[in-house]
Order: sequence, then C-alpha cells, then structure tokens
Amino acid sequence: MTSIKNFKYIVFIFLAVISISCSRADEDADVLSQEDISNIILNVKNDASGISQTYNYTLNSATNPIIKLTDGANYTVTAIFKNGNEDETESIKAAKDEHFLIYDFQGSQINVTREDDESSTRSDGKKVGLITKWNVVKAQNSVSPSLILTLIHDATSVNESLNGSAFGSVEGGETDAMATFSISN
Repeated sequence: MTSIKNFKYIVFIFLAVISISCSRADEDADVLSQEDISNIILNVKNDASGISQTYNYTLNSATNPIIKLTDGANYTVTAIFKNGNEDETESIKAAKDEHFLIYDFQGSQINVTREDDESSTRSDGKKVGLITKWNVVKAQNSVSPSLILTLIHDATSVNESLNGSAFGSVEGGETDAMATFSISN
C-alpha cells in the first residue's frame, strides 16, 4: 500500500511541476493570443474618390463583413487590431519583428503591395502589412470570393511575395488571429 501512495504522490508532484512550467505567465509580454484580439478592422479607402469604409470582423462571429470593391479601382487599406476598446495594433508595431500578415484572396483577383512605414517595417526589411495598397483586377472571380487575413507570430522566416492566392507566406510561427471577409462589387 505504501508504494501505491508513494507512486500517486510522485505522479502528483510531476504533474504539478509540468503545469507550473507550462504557465502562460512565462510567455513574452508581446505575445498576442487569439484571446487578446477581439476584432480585426479594415479601413478601406478608395484612392480615386477618397471615400473610406470600415469593415469590422469580430472573432468567432458567425457572419463575415462584406468588403465592397470596384473592379479596376485602387484602395489603401489599414488593418487595426482591437481587444475590446484597446488598440492592440501598437503592440504589434512594438514587436514588429515577431509579426507578419498574410492576405489570402480566394476567388478574387486583387494585387497587394505593402505600404508600411518605419513603425511597421521589420528589421529584416519585410513589411508587416498593416498598411497595404490593393489593385482590384476582378473583385468577384468566383461564386464566394473572400479574404482570409492571418496575423502570424514568431515565424522563422517571412516572404511578402504572392504564393498561390496569398500575398505573403511564412515558415514556422503561430496564428495570433484570423479573420474572414467576404468580397463583392
């Protein structure tokens, strides 16, 4: 009986040590997790007319905002990340070397150029993607066009180039947040 009690005691100690060593409190303060971002907002400004529209995606929502774009038009797009009323975009800029956005346009033909300034350009020269220019060739190139916007944290390498339907790719890293926006004319 004593050996069973000792074994249970050892297992209990082992599990306690593991759970303490895996605590999220040990993570870097700049790590944004899915729980720390409640909304991803895109401010989409038509370069010709100067008219801006805001599209607010609430994480884990059942509905996707519909971004209205005109074929042949150019837009300047700013991505903003919120946690309730707090602007988490500044946290992303503060840890810009650890973040990168992937713009995956599925069923649309849209060219993306990253326009980030120094505040969101990484030390490797790659731009995070908080400010982009969209050249819309064809907004609706399929039945259900969409944009999947993914914020990646701690990738071992990033690439701004077009990769399939996505502008940007990474090796390694984790998803901090992901939003799906529908696209229409």
